[in-house]
Amino acid sequence: LPWLSFHLRLCPQDYTCCSSQMEETLALQSERDFLKAVEENSQFLLTTFTQRHRRFDEFFRELIDLSEKSMNQMFTKTYGRLFTQNVHVFQELFVELRRYYSGGSVSLSEVLSDFWSRLVERVFSLVNPQYQFSEDYLECVSKHAEQLQPFGDVPRRLRVQVSRAFIAARALSQGLATGRDIVNKATKVNSECVRGLMRQWYCPLCRGMPSLRPCHSLCLNVMKGCLANQGDLDTEWNNFIDALYQVSEKLEGPFNMELAADSISVKVSEAIMHMQENSVSISTKVFQGCGSPRPAPGRSKRSPKESGGNRRPFRTYSPEEKPTTAAGTNLDRLVTELKERLRPMRSFWVSLPHTICNDEKMAADVTNEDRCWNGQTRGRYLPDVTGDGLVSQINNPEVEVDIAKPDVRTRQLIMELRVVTNKLRHAQSGQDMDFMDSEEGSGSGDQGERYNDDWPGYGPYSPPYNKPPHNPASNPAKPPRVREKNGSKWNRNNGHGRVKSATSQLSFSLVPLLSLPFMVTVAPMWR
Repeated sequence: LPWLSFHLRLCPQDYTCCSSQMEETLALQSERDFLKAVEENSQFLLTTFTQRHRRFDEFFRELIDLSEKSMNQMFTKTYGRLFTQNVHVFQELFVELRRYYSGGSVSLSEVLSDFWSRLVERVFSLVNPQYQFSEDYLECVSKHAEQLQPFGDVPRRLRVQVSRAFIAARALSQGLATGRDIVNKATKVNSECVRGLMRQWYCPLCRGMPSLRPCHSLCLNVMKGCLANQGDLDTEWNNFIDALYQVSEKLEGPFNMELAADSISVKVSEAIMHMQENSVSISTKVFQGCGSPRPAPGRSKRSPKESGGNRRPFRTYSPEEKPTTAAGTNLDRLVTELKERLRPMRSFWVSLPHTICNDEKMAADVTNEDRCWNGQTRGRYLPDVTGDGLVSQINNPEVEVDIAKPDVRTRQLIMELRVVTNKLRHAQSGQDMDFMDSEEGSGSGDQGERYNDDWPGYGPYSPPYNKPPHNPASNPAKPPRVREKNGSKWNRNNGHGRVKSATSQLSFSLVPLLSLPFMVTVAPMWR
């Protein structure tokens, strides 16, 4: 092209190969190049968050499904009709667990407390088939259960184990989804730095030096100015990545979701066995506190042989029998893969200018300082490289940035990062921020707590309270169960239709759940 003299708006005022229209076209191209570079270099983040969220979500949901399936198989095989005719009690437990994991406004402590209250009424009726119980009487049983601990220490142990695992799983899943959304928003750059982009990438072309790359320091100043708002994300972004990493470690350790989901059926069966073993003493105390119930018409106690003493005891799956998940993996592998991908994400936004400028297509190598485009001609770039973030751009020689007007969208992203990081940090100690008041003292936030049968070899912890397991004081006080809850699916006037007696409530044979002598025999399996 011939040398022409045009009044260019962005490139140096000198003889040039470009017309004003060409300069405008190249300026738009420089902006497209910049946006493409940002998108390509952040693709790793977006892909990781999207794929990891999908895999963890599928995995956690299937763990819940398998836990319910395991319970149905175990209890159907052991109890037969006695379980299937009361299966809705167990189904509702898993419905609520799924609703919690999916982000519903559900208190895990309330869900588990209501489950045990429903279960104690049914088991109490089953171990006392010779009596007829009114609804008021069963409510009295529930109230006494708080002090009598008919299921022993199992409800508290299950609450702690399930709560901390589900809280951590939900927090991780939500955190990965939030990370994906933040990356999507942060990479939608509103470029107000076209002048700097054009000057570094296409002004050399207009000066007849199309192969000359911008000096590395020039590129850094332009990129730091263009990505000033993203640089302000750095602190909260690093906190977020650290919190994700720490929660994922908890999930493969003391808050293991696989073990928690797998233990639900085992612990519920252990609780039922405990109540059956102690049914005589528990019933005696209930009768003392609630009064003598009316005998059921035409009913009498059955002998151990009639009571189903030949039933098989509960069993758990052997490792060979355990179903594999559709995710085709296990939690340890998922966590390991996630942690490997999280490590390089720290300081991503302040590193992005360097990442772009280290590309040989975008800028000259740092060792080529004297043979690069310095913004005016071929030669060394003299100005200093500015710092990171908006405020540091006050003296940026390449990009005009109004540091007095922080970007609203960036402030919103910072707040989103703080919120999700706070949730993740609370999840590390088994606490759900959405239910801090209702969960306080209920066990979800119990820290340093482990049980040998749940978390073998993990940390030098011991069970809390240091009191006898059957001492009611060994549990934190829980509020009495409210039978009428407005708008709650646990409302006693719902479609399940509360009944007035053990006869109408349990429309099956008179056979008790399992005979006491038999239960004494199999109980050591669960100790």
